[in-house]
Amino acid sequence: MLARMELPAIQSFLRDRQIDTWLVYDFRGSNPILAQLLPGQRWTTRRAMLVIPAQGEAHIIVHNIDAPQFAACGFARRIYNTWQQWQQFVREATQCEGASGNTIAMEYSPLGELPAVSFVDGGTLDFIRSLGVEVVSSEDAIQFAVARWSPDALTKHHHAATITAGAKDSAFKLIRKLLAANESITEYGVQQHILKHLTDAGLDPDHPPIVGVNEHSGDPHFEVPATGSSPIRRGDWVLIDLWARVPGNGNVFADITWMAFCGDRVPDEHRRVWEAVKTARDAAFTKVVDAWNTKTPVHGYELDEAAQAAIAARGFAPYIRHRTGHSLSPGPKIHGLGANLDNFETRDTRLILPGTGFTIEPALYTPAFGCRSEINVYIDPIRGPVLTSPIQDEVTLLS
Repeated sequence: MLARMELPAIQSFLRDRQIDTWLVYDFRGSNPILAQLLPGQRWTTRRAMLVIPAQGEAHIIVHNIDAPQFAACGFARRIYNTWQQWQQFVREATQCEGASGNTIAMEYSPLGELPAVSFVDGGTLDFIRSLGVEVVSSEDAIQFAVARWSPDALTKHHHAATITAGAKDSAFKLIRKLLAANESITEYGVQQHILKHLTDAGLDPDHPPIVGVNEHSGDPHFEVPATGSSPIRRGDWVLIDLWARVPGNGNVFADITWMAFCGDRVPDEHRRVWEAVKTARDAAFTKVVDAWNTKTPVHGYELDEAAQAAIAARGFAPYIRHRTGHSLSPGPKIHGLGANLDNFETRDTRLILPGTGFTIEPALYTPAFGCRSEINVYIDPIRGPVLTSPIQDEVTLLS
């Protein structure tokens, strides 16, 4: 459940942003934020709403049929039966003690521009607005409440990152060894080798890693087939994207991508693309470091802009197919609930907050091959941006 010791900090965050109340609305599991704030296996069959006022006591509005599931949630329950009671309780929630009742945060994005935080249906927004209040996005409240890492999560993330990097090294060692012995190896064989390395170490990979050769490296979400996967031969270009976490929804995934070439010299075109990706990655990291050092607020979209500008300067902008990075946060998903590095698919206006983490993974996808370099970054509340994963400076040669 949401720790009682965290509630004052969340309420202070709301007050700093002049938000009177945060309403976390859910219908049949439609809002993952409620599950993160109040962890536990639940199946809600009716509407529920967690009410977090900037001042005063938090409570949850829940139907009597679902109420037993929230008996141990740590907050008072307002139990309704009829739709009229539901509306009355919600109406009262917008006029909490000590609040003006004018500004309400909810999981919504103006004009639908940021779907990663948009979970409230239009009709519910209509009802809340009909109460004479202003509805604003809870985008940064979400980050503050559920995307920050605990000290334990940080420690376990470092552990996962070490093992994940070791799995990558082991995979390259295997390819190098079998190529030298003129023995066969496939994408699937390498994928299963990585998977075994991760699971033998007790990590949870959620689903198998990507091992893409040549044109398959140009598919951002390539799925390695169990039968008929491509062999890996001398002269091949290899992308490995792998991820894992220490089991548990309080923990954070490590997620890295590495590039290799099966030979003793990277071809010129591949090297030009690699250098563009590497420069973009470093530009995004430099941007967030500079922002921290100058105490300048920085948003997710600005880090994406820095990476895109570096790629455009080298003439490769037409080969960008996705954003520069995604949030890493506690929870069941590899892609977390914090700010993404995105001014491509969406314009992520969320701030990069202390205590949160993300990947930086610019990529280029030409008709013949793809290239991506992915690192993990944590915003230490004292030291600022720090790398939590290894960083690739040169394409790995598998000669």
